[in-house]
Amino acid sequence: MNRYPVWKYAILLIALVVSGLYALPNVFGEAPAVQVSAAKSATRVDTALLARVEQSIKDAGLAADAVTLEGNSIKARFSGTDTQLKAKDAIQKAVNPDAADPAFVVALNLLSRSPAWLTSLHASPMYLGLDLRGGVHFMLQVDMQAALTKRAESLSGDIRTVLREKNVRHSGISRNAQTIEVRFRDAATADAAKRVIADQFADLEASSAPDGGDVKLVATIKPASARTIQEQALKQNITTLHNRINELGVAEPVIQQQGLDRIVVQLPGVQDTAKAKDILGRTATLEVRMVDEGTEARAAETGTGPVPFGSERYPDREGRSVIVKKQVILTGENLTDAQPGFDSQTQEPTVNLSLDAKGARIFRDVTRENINKRMAILLFEKGKGEVVTAPVIRSEIGGGRVQISGSMTTVEAADTALLLRAGSLAAPMEIIEERTIGPSLGAENIAKGFNSVTWGFAAVAVFMCLYYMLFGVISSIALGFNLLLLVAVLSMLQATLTLPGMAAMALVLGMAIDANVLINERVREELRNGASAQAAIHAGYDRAWATIIDSNVTTLIAGLALLAFGSGPVRGFAVVHCLGILTSMFSGVFFSRGLVNLWYGRQKKLKTVSIGTVWRPDTTTHTTTP
Repeated sequence: MNRYPVWKYAILLIALVVSGLYALPNVFGEAPAVQVSAAKSATRVDTALLARVEQSIKDAGLAADAVTLEGNSIKARFSGTDTQLKAKDAIQKAVNPDAADPAFVVALNLLSRSPAWLTSLHASPMYLGLDLRGGVHFMLQVDMQAALTKRAESLSGDIRTVLREKNVRHSGISRNAQTIEVRFRDAATADAAKRVIADQFADLEASSAPDGGDVKLVATIKPASARTIQEQALKQNITTLHNRINELGVAEPVIQQQGLDRIVVQLPGVQDTAKAKDILGRTATLEVRMVDEGTEARAAETGTGPVPFGSERYPDREGRSVIVKKQVILTGENLTDAQPGFDSQTQEPTVNLSLDAKGARIFRDVTRENINKRMAILLFEKGKGEVVTAPVIRSEIGGGRVQISGSMTTVEAADTALLLRAGSLAAPMEIIEERTIGPSLGAENIAKGFNSVTWGFAAVAVFMCLYYMLFGVISSIALGFNLLLLVAVLSMLQATLTLPGMAAMALVLGMAIDANVLINERVREELRNGASAQAAIHAGYDRAWATIIDSNVTTLIAGLALLAFGSGPVRGFAVVHCLGILTSMFSGVFFSRGLVNLWYGRQKKLKTVSIGTVWRPDTTTHTTTP
């Protein structure tokens, strides 16, 4: 009656072992580290840089616990913060000889002390949020009206080009805020232009009205299209912020949308507010220029001569000099999209650019006049220019679509496309809220949160053991397994633990024990009604299950509502809350029943169970089970 089959015990054992393994990294804590990452997308982090970092640490007379190349960054771990700070200065001097133009970002970080065998199992600790680790918090307001105005400006140029191609004469095109006004001498021409706009520009709706002796056509962005433009601007700004924050070396930044026009940025571990503001607010611009291929320019590229008048020197992705003319052909304002792809003939990785109507016309004319000459695409950040690519023009390029090909890998093509697409903000932003949390306050929050969970668990366990005796001990063991399982799941999901999350964890302990209280009281009730010990255990678990399901499902619905409609700390609370409910149902019912079955299930002539005092209302006395 009260026996689990072997396969159920196997599942419980596997769950216990896996939970222990994936919760274990949280025990080892974090080690001070120095992280070296690229300050520019064209800068490479490779084994050669790894050797330079190792040599700089050795030359400074310091010892690192480990120096590894992980993804796009190099991480050096140290035994203490004093060594960490000295190593940062040594590495900074070694990898950035020119302090005014650093090629790499050298940042302080914290890395898990987990042993290699745990890391090989992809077992990692939970990330700590801003309130536990310390750092900076920004709330940015996106100027959505500026995004619509920028789009209207682009559409006005497109309308001018299309009307010229369709041979529809007008008396002038002007933009008034987010509306485009086109004047015509007669109504017939205005109607023809209205049909062209309706056919060529799905984002616009046009209406005409007399204006003195002329007819004025007013085109406005449709409400649905305006919402789409605003959503795209917000997403592109978030992507741009991700690219910029990578320069800070933050291990787990939080960049998320809040509301319709706000972005929350949290940078755990960053204490330099001025540097964070500089990164968030910087601009990047794209320019297209012709390469100077004259004799003097060739000599300047090799370093044997001066740069010719009217030209400038810029480095390319490999660090080589490229002499380009000062005249700017196109800017990033004419770029509407950039996507990675492959050449249909050579199957080489490429970057496919899309230009607006004005940019397409200029690009077509320039490429027609400069066949077999090189064209350079430059990206400017912080006043420093860099040649992303300088391909040879093979033929006239029309239609507003440009393909960049060369010695690029698939990853480099994707990175270049992302850089060109999100190199600048789609809409201006301003910081409307700013907070700084010190690391000492974060450590204090960790201690308080840990103490609340520990003392809460201890108080619940003591009460259960005193009131329900052996069944209370089993309930406490199940509660400990629930906490272990919850930490393991959060670690496997690589969730960010915040102070509200720790509060939810303490709350989950009280809610999780509720299931065992229902079960224990149901077993007592069956014993009071005269059922045998084995029958009481069986009925207690079976009949309490429906009540446990009802109470947990209703609480889970409330948690899901917080998760769906909440933001920031509320979502952090809701994630732990919802996961805790699911783990408590497993541990409080299945795990605890497995322990009860293991202890009592094999006793065929079981007379009593250790579940505390069983009150019998039909007599004046009571019995206490041993």
